[in-house]
Amino acid sequence: MRLTREKLLAGAAVALLMLTGCGGGSGDKAATTEDTVPATATGSLEDLAAEVKCTPDIQTDADEIRQGVCKISDGKFILATFATDRGQREWLNGAKDYGGSYLVGAKWVAVGDQKMVTTLRGQLGGTVEEGASHHSGSSGGGGTETAHSGHHSG
Repeated sequence: MRLTREKLLAGAAVALLMLTGCGGGSGDKAATTEDTVPATATGSLEDLAAEVKCTPDIQTDADEIRQGVCKISDGKFILATFATDRGQREWLNGAKDYGGSYLVGAKWVAVGDQKMVTTLRGQLGGTVEEGASHHSGSSGGGGTETAHSGHHSG
């Protein structure tokens, strides 16, 4: 069975929503000190997981992407590795529409709530990116999409 990009994104979105509760971070302790961030880690999914003392539960094992769920004392997160930089960026661009916090390294991404991503950054390095915010308190009227810088008409 060949996995399509859409199926991979859908699976990642479902897993992300389960881990982050729709991406609604509390915003507390969001600031990190830049001098405590190590050089960005590299390696396989298992190598990166070992850096944070986790044995990943592999969910996707395809040529383009390998993805697993990790559980450490601070909670759960998704760790994904990619065959190419382009594949990583395409996955990340699609996944960010679902909200959440992303720790981005060289051909890898860790996904979790803001606190988890901050914790992982202290061990794996990388750059934090935030997904779109989708709060469920509205009447479903849709509102405006102008707050989502990743949305462009065309």
